[in-house]
Amino acid sequence: MALDKLKIKLSIADRVYPLTIRPEQEEGLRKAAKRINGVIKKFEQDYAVRDKQDVLAMSALQFAAEIEQNQLSSSSELKNAEIKLEELDEMLKKQLN
Repeated sequence: MALDKLKIKLSIADRVYPLTIRPEQEEGLRKAAKRINGVIKKFEQDYAVRDKQDVLAMSALQFAAEIEQNQLSSSSELKNAEIKLEELDEMLKKQLN
């Protein structure tokens, strides 16, 4: 439904992107755009990179690597939790027998 949609404009890398979104998406999108712009600014300052395509690619790589690392960490944490639960299960079985 059109009534459930909100029209906003986000600026990323000095370009404005008009979006039609659900109202509950607005805060996340604005925070994401702000974070992207912050990473772009840092790359431009730290590495004297002026080409927007380069800083966007570097930013995308940074965010993708962060997501991948978080998934790897989560997977490892889940495996560790699974092992601990199996150990607890064995201990309980021994105590109950």
